[in-house]
Amino acid sequence: MKLVDMKVTDYLDLLKSDAPAPGGGSVSALAGAQGVGLFMMVCDLTTGKEKYAAFEAACREAKEKGAKLFTALHDGIDKDTDAYNLIAAAFKMPKDTDEAKAARSKAIAEATLTATQIPFDNLTYCYEGLKIASGLTDKTNPNCASDLGVAILNLWAGMQGTWMNVKINLPGVKDEAKKAAFLAEGEKMMAEGKKIAEAKYEEILAKL
Repeated sequence: MKLVDMKVTDYLDLLKSDAPAPGGGSVSALAGAQGVGLFMMVCDLTTGKEKYAAFEAACREAKEKGAKLFTALHDGIDKDTDAYNLIAAAFKMPKDTDEAKAARSKAIAEATLTATQIPFDNLTYCYEGLKIASGLTDKTNPNCASDLGVAILNLWAGMQGTWMNVKINLPGVKDEAKKAAFLAEGEKMMAEGKKIAEAKYEEILAKL
Protein backbone atom coordinates (compact mmCIF):
# COMPACT_ATOMS: atom_id res chain seq x y z
CA MET A 1 0.00 0.00 0.00
CA LYS A 2 1.21 3.50 -0.82
CA LEU A 3 1.93 5.77 2.12
CA VAL A 4 -0.50 8.36 0.78
CA ASP A 5 -3.31 5.78 0.79
CA MET A 6 -2.84 4.89 4.46
CA LYS A 7 -4.94 6.16 7.33
CA VAL A 8 -3.09 8.89 9.22
CA THR A 9 -2.98 6.71 12.34
CA ASP A 10 -1.53 3.76 10.41
CA TYR A 11 1.03 6.01 8.75
CA LEU A 12 2.10 7.44 12.09
CA ASP A 13 2.34 3.96 13.62
CA LEU A 14 4.57 2.87 10.74
CA LEU A 15 6.64 6.03 11.04
CA LYS A 16 7.40 5.46 14.73
CA SER A 17 8.23 1.78 14.21
CA ASP A 18 11.70 0.35 13.56
CA ALA A 19 10.98 0.20 9.81
CA PRO A 20 13.70 2.31 8.10
CA ALA A 21 11.19 3.75 5.63
CA PRO A 22 9.26 6.00 5.51
CA GLY A 23 11.94 8.26 6.82
CA GLY A 24 12.96 11.87 6.75
CA GLY A 25 12.63 12.26 3.00
CA SER A 26 9.02 11.17 2.85
CA VAL A 27 8.17 13.23 5.93
CA SER A 28 9.75 16.27 4.27
CA ALA A 29 7.75 15.78 1.09
CA LEU A 30 4.61 15.51 3.21
CA ALA A 31 5.49 18.78 4.96
CA GLY A 32 5.83 20.43 1.56
CA ALA A 33 2.51 19.01 0.36
CA GLN A 34 0.85 20.30 3.53
CA GLY A 35 2.33 23.74 2.92
CA VAL A 36 1.05 23.87 -0.64
CA GLY A 37 -2.33 22.52 0.42
CA LEU A 38 -2.63 25.21 3.07
CA PHE A 39 -1.92 28.13 0.77
CA MET A 40 -4.37 26.66 -1.76
CA MET A 41 -6.98 26.62 1.01
CA VAL A 42 -6.21 30.26 1.81
CA CYS A 43 -6.71 31.09 -1.87
CA ASP A 44 -10.09 29.33 -1.86
CA LEU A 45 -11.13 31.30 1.22
CA THR A 46 -10.25 34.53 -0.56
CA THR A 47 -11.60 34.10 -4.09
CA GLY A 48 -15.23 34.74 -4.91
CA LYS A 49 -15.63 37.29 -2.16
CA GLU A 50 -16.43 40.84 -3.18
CA LYS A 51 -14.38 42.52 -0.48
CA TYR A 52 -11.28 40.60 -1.63
CA ALA A 53 -11.87 41.17 -5.35
CA ALA A 54 -8.50 42.90 -5.68
CA PHE A 55 -6.79 39.64 -4.67
CA GLU A 56 -8.79 37.42 -7.04
CA ALA A 57 -6.29 37.20 -9.88
CA ALA A 58 -3.28 36.60 -7.62
CA CYS A 59 -5.06 33.85 -5.70
CA ARG A 60 -6.33 32.09 -8.80
CA GLU A 61 -2.84 32.10 -10.30
CA ALA A 62 -1.29 30.85 -7.05
CA LYS A 63 -3.81 28.04 -6.78
CA GLU A 64 -3.28 26.96 -10.37
CA LYS A 65 0.48 26.76 -9.87
CA GLY A 66 0.01 25.17 -6.48
CA ALA A 67 -2.09 22.32 -7.86
CA LYS A 68 0.86 21.04 -9.91
CA LEU A 69 3.25 21.32 -6.98
CA PHE A 70 0.78 19.59 -4.68
CA THR A 71 0.56 16.61 -7.03
CA ALA A 72 4.35 16.46 -7.37
CA LEU A 73 4.93 16.52 -3.61
CA HIS A 74 2.05 14.11 -2.98
CA ASP A 75 3.76 11.66 -5.35
CA GLY A 76 7.16 12.51 -3.87
CA ILE A 77 6.17 11.07 -0.49
CA ASP A 78 6.15 7.53 -1.87
CA LYS A 79 8.89 8.15 -4.41
CA ASP A 80 11.33 8.90 -1.60
CA THR A 81 10.53 5.66 0.22
CA ASP A 82 10.74 3.74 -3.08
CA ALA A 83 14.18 5.25 -3.68
CA TYR A 84 15.39 4.10 -0.27
CA ASN A 85 14.09 0.61 -1.00
CA LEU A 86 16.11 0.57 -4.23
CA ILE A 87 19.30 1.23 -2.28
CA ALA A 88 18.44 -1.40 0.32
CA ALA A 89 17.80 -3.96 -2.41
CA ALA A 90 21.04 -3.10 -4.20
CA PHE A 91 23.11 -3.62 -1.06
CA LYS A 92 21.54 -7.08 -0.62
CA MET A 93 22.68 -8.21 -4.06
CA PRO A 94 25.23 -11.07 -4.13
CA LYS A 95 28.93 -10.30 -4.26
CA ASP A 96 30.43 -13.76 -4.44
CA THR A 97 31.99 -13.31 -7.90
CA ASP A 98 33.69 -10.43 -9.70
CA GLU A 99 30.75 -10.22 -12.09
CA ALA A 100 28.27 -10.12 -9.21
CA LYS A 101 30.32 -7.48 -7.44
CA ALA A 102 30.36 -5.31 -10.56
CA ALA A 103 26.59 -5.67 -11.01
CA ARG A 104 26.05 -4.85 -7.34
CA SER A 105 28.27 -1.75 -7.49
CA LYS A 106 26.45 -0.54 -10.60
CA ALA A 107 23.06 -1.06 -8.96
CA ILE A 108 24.15 0.77 -5.81
CA ALA A 109 25.45 3.72 -7.86
CA GLU A 110 22.23 3.95 -9.88
CA ALA A 111 20.03 3.64 -6.78
CA THR A 112 22.07 6.29 -4.95
CA LEU A 113 21.66 8.71 -7.84
CA THR A 114 17.89 8.12 -7.76
CA ALA A 115 17.83 8.53 -3.98
CA THR A 116 19.55 11.89 -4.43
CA GLN A 117 17.48 13.08 -7.38
CA ILE A 118 14.12 12.42 -5.68
CA PRO A 119 14.71 14.61 -2.61
CA PHE A 120 16.35 17.21 -4.85
CA ASP A 121 13.18 17.31 -6.95
CA ASN A 122 11.09 17.59 -3.78
CA LEU A 123 13.38 20.38 -2.57
CA THR A 124 12.72 22.24 -5.82
CA TYR A 125 8.95 21.79 -5.47
CA CYS A 126 9.04 23.06 -1.88
CA TYR A 127 11.12 26.05 -2.95
CA GLU A 128 8.68 26.93 -5.74
CA GLY A 129 5.81 26.56 -3.29
CA LEU A 130 7.55 28.79 -0.76
CA LYS A 131 7.96 31.54 -3.34
CA ILE A 132 4.29 31.34 -4.28
CA ALA A 133 3.09 31.35 -0.67
CA SER A 134 5.35 34.25 0.27
CA GLY A 135 3.91 36.29 -2.60
CA LEU A 136 0.43 35.97 -1.11
CA THR A 137 1.05 37.99 2.04
CA ASP A 138 -1.31 41.00 2.00
CA LYS A 139 -3.09 39.48 -1.01
CA THR A 140 -5.42 37.04 0.77
CA ASN A 141 -8.21 36.94 3.34
CA PRO A 142 -6.56 38.44 6.47
CA ASN A 143 -8.47 36.00 8.67
CA CYS A 144 -6.26 33.28 7.17
CA ALA A 145 -2.95 35.01 7.94
CA SER A 146 -1.86 32.34 10.42
CA ASP A 147 -2.71 29.59 7.92
CA LEU A 148 -0.55 31.25 5.31
CA GLY A 149 2.23 31.54 7.89
CA VAL A 150 2.00 27.84 8.70
CA ALA A 151 2.07 27.06 4.97
CA ILE A 152 5.34 28.96 4.69
CA LEU A 153 6.77 27.18 7.74
CA ASN A 154 5.83 23.77 6.34
CA LEU A 155 7.40 24.56 2.99
CA TRP A 156 10.59 25.77 4.63
CA ALA A 157 10.68 22.65 6.83
CA GLY A 158 10.19 20.60 3.67
CA MET A 159 13.13 22.36 2.07
CA GLN A 160 15.39 21.79 5.06
CA GLY A 161 14.46 18.14 5.30
CA THR A 162 14.80 17.33 1.62
CA TRP A 163 18.14 19.15 1.51
CA MET A 164 19.48 16.98 4.34
CA ASN A 165 18.40 13.93 2.36
CA VAL A 166 20.24 15.21 -0.70
CA LYS A 167 23.36 15.92 1.33
CA ILE A 168 23.51 12.52 3.01
CA ASN A 169 23.40 10.76 -0.36
CA LEU A 170 25.78 13.08 -2.24
CA PRO A 171 28.99 11.25 -1.25
CA GLY A 172 27.71 8.15 -3.02
CA VAL A 173 26.98 9.94 -6.33
CA LYS A 174 29.69 8.87 -8.78
CA ASP A 175 28.88 11.42 -11.49
CA GLU A 176 30.96 14.41 -10.39
CA ALA A 177 29.15 16.85 -12.69
CA LYS A 178 25.76 15.86 -11.28
CA LYS A 179 27.12 15.97 -7.75
CA ALA A 180 28.43 19.51 -8.28
CA ALA A 181 25.11 20.60 -9.82
CA PHE A 182 23.10 19.18 -6.91
CA LEU A 183 25.32 21.01 -4.46
CA ALA A 184 25.44 24.37 -6.23
CA GLU A 185 21.74 24.55 -7.10
CA GLY A 186 20.70 23.22 -3.70
CA GLU A 187 22.78 25.72 -1.76
CA LYS A 188 21.37 28.55 -3.86
CA MET A 189 17.77 27.49 -3.17
CA MET A 190 18.46 27.01 0.53
CA ALA A 191 20.03 30.45 0.93
CA GLU A 192 17.12 32.16 -0.79
CA GLY A 193 14.53 30.00 0.97
CA LYS A 194 15.96 30.88 4.37
CA LYS A 195 15.70 34.60 3.65
CA ILE A 196 12.12 34.29 2.45
CA ALA A 197 10.87 32.04 5.24
CA GLU A 198 12.44 34.00 8.08
CA ALA A 199 11.31 37.38 6.76
CA LYS A 200 7.76 36.25 6.04
CA TYR A 201 7.40 34.55 9.41
CA GLU A 202 8.32 37.73 11.23
CA GLU A 203 6.15 39.83 8.91
CA ILE A 204 3.07 37.68 9.44
CA LEU A 205 3.63 37.24 13.16
CA ALA A 206 3.83 41.00 13.65
CA LYS A 207 0.37 41.41 12.10
CA LEU A 208 -1.42 38.86 14.26
